[in-house]
Amino acid sequence: MSESYDGGPVAALRRIAFLMERGREDSRRIEAFRAAAATILPLPAEEIAERVEAGTLTELSGIGPSTSKVITDAVHGVMPERLAKLEQEHVGPLASGGRDLRALVRGDLHCHSNWSDGGSPIEEMAFTAIELGHEYLVLTDHSPRLRVANGLSAERLTRQLGVVEAVNAHLDGAFTLLKGIEVDILDDGSLDQTDEMLAQLEVRVASVHSKLRMDPEPMTRRMIGAIRNRFTNVLGHCTGRLVTGNRGVRPSSEFDAKAVFEACVEHDVAVEINSRPERRDPPTKLLELARDIGCLFSIDSDSHAPGQLDMLDYGCERAEAAGIDPDRIVNTWPRDRLLAWANPEG
Repeated sequence: MSESYDGGPVAALRRIAFLMERGREDSRRIEAFRAAAATILPLPAEEIAERVEAGTLTELSGIGPSTSKVITDAVHGVMPERLAKLEQEHVGPLASGGRDLRALVRGDLHCHSNWSDGGSPIEEMAFTAIELGHEYLVLTDHSPRLRVANGLSAERLTRQLGVVEAVNAHLDGAFTLLKGIEVDILDDGSLDQTDEMLAQLEVRVASVHSKLRMDPEPMTRRMIGAIRNRFTNVLGHCTGRLVTGNRGVRPSSEFDAKAVFEACVEHDVAVEINSRPERRDPPTKLLELARDIGCLFSIDSDSHAPGQLDMLDYGCERAEAAGIDPDRIVNTWPRDRLLAWANPEG
């Protein structure tokens, strides 16, 4: 006897995509489920049911045999086979440790939408964060120089801020989508956005994305220059390394970590614990050094898809194993405390 299901076809498609993203499955296959959800979302339930009975779902753009079967099962109140399989494979904590710390984390300071190199609309990222129990999420799409990631010009970022305000108006205070950016650290340590635009944001992550093999001395100067910028709140994935994944591996950038972390303490900048499994950045020795020097931290997902928001599990496991005091992790703080820290000049 088939298991019953009462979530509806859109919920089934979204859940499948979420679990596939969480399990780091092939992105093209995931896109098919999200596209199918977007296709049927505006349709009346009666029309979807009629198409199910008539066998005409695949006449709709973005609906193929696999997604049609999911929709059909959901409309009939039957648990889709694909969903049941994924629930068995991917449900549960992603990491065995860090559960106590994960319960204290209130939000995520680093995520991307389809405005830059993420795969989903802003609204989908926000709604998934709500479903995960977040109190806030900082939208940090890329800055202009990172053209390969469709970085946002000042004009596009201005338009995005209007979307963020609209999302928050719709949510009516139950959750807050915060205005942010992942801004490139340029070769000379300056930030890849105007001060005028940075001042309109609420949280800013500064990261190196180019010339990662720069000699240690200029790389150190470059990073410290960005840390000294009054707008920088979080130093993102500080070594830039990749340890696994379909992008291959990449060694850590070389710099004077002690000097960089001391600058973070001096200028009240948090060191990001990047939760993506392919990054594990900073490496354990540098994480412990930053801990011992007295840095603040931000455990971030660096998510490029809704299901990746749950990767905070990995960062929490690492932070807990390193013995980092939860009060030194800025995204365990309530929203108002976070914003007061990130914007000390009001």
